[in-house]
Amino acid sequence: MEILPIVRSDPYLAPFAGAIWGRYEYFLNTEKRLTGSVPLTDFASGYLYFGLHRTPEGWVFREWAPNATAIYMTGDFNGWQKTADYRLNAVGEGNWEILLPKNALKHGQFYKLIVEWNGGSGERIPAWTRRVVQDEQTKIFSAQVWQPEKNFVFKNKKFSPKKDPLLIYEAHIGMGSAEEKVASYEEFRLNVLPRVEELGYNCIQLMAIQEHPYYGSFGYHVSSFFAASSRFGTPEDLKALVDDAHGRGIAVIMDIVHSHAVKNEIEGLGRFDGTPYQYFHGGDRREHPAWDSLCFDYGKPAVMHFLLSNCKFWLEEYHFDGYRFDGVTSMLYRSHGLGEDFSNYDSYYNLNQDGDAICYLTLANKLIHELDSNHITVAEDMSGMPGLARKIEDGGIGFDFRLAMGEPDFWIKYIKEVREEDWKAGHIYWEMNNRRLDERTISYAESHDQALVGDKTIIFRLIDADMYWHMKRGDTTLLVDRGIALHKMIRLITATTMNGGYLTFMGNEFGHPEWIDFPRQGNNWNYKYARRQWDLVDNGEYMYRALWLFDKAMIGLINSVPEFNRLSNYKIWDNEGDHVTAYQRGDFVFVFNFNGEKSFSDYGILAEPGKYKVVLNTDNPDFGGFGFTNDRIEHFTAYDPSAIGDKEWLKLYLPARSAVVLKKI
Repeated sequence: MEILPIVRSDPYLAPFAGAIWGRYEYFLNTEKRLTGSVPLTDFASGYLYFGLHRTPEGWVFREWAPNATAIYMTGDFNGWQKTADYRLNAVGEGNWEILLPKNALKHGQFYKLIVEWNGGSGERIPAWTRRVVQDEQTKIFSAQVWQPEKNFVFKNKKFSPKKDPLLIYEAHIGMGSAEEKVASYEEFRLNVLPRVEELGYNCIQLMAIQEHPYYGSFGYHVSSFFAASSRFGTPEDLKALVDDAHGRGIAVIMDIVHSHAVKNEIEGLGRFDGTPYQYFHGGDRREHPAWDSLCFDYGKPAVMHFLLSNCKFWLEEYHFDGYRFDGVTSMLYRSHGLGEDFSNYDSYYNLNQDGDAICYLTLANKLIHELDSNHITVAEDMSGMPGLARKIEDGGIGFDFRLAMGEPDFWIKYIKEVREEDWKAGHIYWEMNNRRLDERTISYAESHDQALVGDKTIIFRLIDADMYWHMKRGDTTLLVDRGIALHKMIRLITATTMNGGYLTFMGNEFGHPEWIDFPRQGNNWNYKYARRQWDLVDNGEYMYRALWLFDKAMIGLINSVPEFNRLSNYKIWDNEGDHVTAYQRGDFVFVFNFNGEKSFSDYGILAEPGKYKVVLNTDNPDFGGFGFTNDRIEHFTAYDPSAIGDKEWLKLYLPARSAVVLKKI
């Protein structure tokens, strides 16, 4: 047995070296078993075979339904009837096929399948379809023939994402408008993309792209895995959005949901061929106990083929730059991570793991990076499984990044449960750096999760009802001033302690008011809270604009340094009594005064000898601060023979609830 690098770099993994090697060997053997002599990138091309395709001779349609006894295409081309000329033929291995003449189908027509099996039958949306549309009157979903005369031509064909650091703007197309409606791909391209570019984020993470029958699911109950949601527009509209983003130097990654699927049978894969286990586990593992959804059986070769082909499809067809894999914790563990505390290494190697799911994720990462080494993969995992974001050959699962999911949980707990006078600056710094040093993470204070109804955004927790009446400049309250100050400090320490990247959710960068609540029966199908009020940030009279300007300045500072996240990060000062902490990265010194009652004059911090200038200050009036400091002053360190090492005293004025970034010049 070979000792893999992941074990050599972490002595606590030594007792589990055999399990890690076994996992790696299982991945190698599974790839051989699946692909035979063909490359993995060729194996994952099922979308070129299955589904509906136009050929020089006409049309060909194929589907996999091993339990079916007969399959018919039905649509507006044959009066939605079951007719012999649209009956598929069984071609072996559970596959079905039909060849149709050129005039049998037209672009824009609607269709479904009628699948028959012993003891029953049902209407089905094809599993590999690329276009699904919901009728506005009947609310019924149908597949749509989508073969426009002119194919979309990408203008930016050779785009390479910037990943050091990766600065992610998480977004939802439908709620991208200020109007109370479902916004479109085109509206997002025209109205939101320029905002992202101006802020300086280099990556957009798009939610809810895969078709889902219920809008309020936030896109996490997927029904058609190869279809871009038609409620936002056409496939060409989405391609134009991605292409435009690339022209602006912005990568686009997709929230891909392979952790589960919607239970719907007509719209989804629930009982596609009449069996409950075609794509999913049978028995008590079929349904997710918390999500009201179905769990894929990653041990089935056909399921591996379907999901790996799905990974390749969006990269090739739409030019996405990678994925944020949703629900990875649920995939990794047979318990889905429910009720687990993951308090020690035994939690990762106790037979609770789903070896087939781990193998699938490893294969997916290999495939995605073989297609293009610049592709991006991010894992949403709260368990902390070692090696998730390590190279496959090191014994890892191959993700580029993992989300630092403990950070937003920490901020919520701190704001809710700890009195501000008990906040410990050094502890905050430790929490922001509590991660595996050999794996890159995406740091964030809050994502869409923290904004959903039933929860509160950071700004709403800090300011609460005063947000409705006192967010105008010159009309703030002490509570608003406190919230504005802490909002900036929280983001600054979260972003600038990163070791891989930083993420914000659309609107949270400027303290978007209230929560997110999609239209549902409980709110009379109202869109009021499923939108973004851009007018607030565009109005210079509001403090929202000040927060937006700060976020832009913070991201600009990070972008001013090549590979900012790779700069060494070490604490240079920690005084719990004063609530002051400081750390250094390269030539930058970050100083935080979390004291809500005291400002400090000539506060001394031991730093490298030299001259420093202020490059960012949360107390700047432009950012909603009070301007208590003169940021044009250059600061010189003072020699002290009693100081340890080669450090000298850097003396600063530190207003209460403020942070300052200085650069050595």
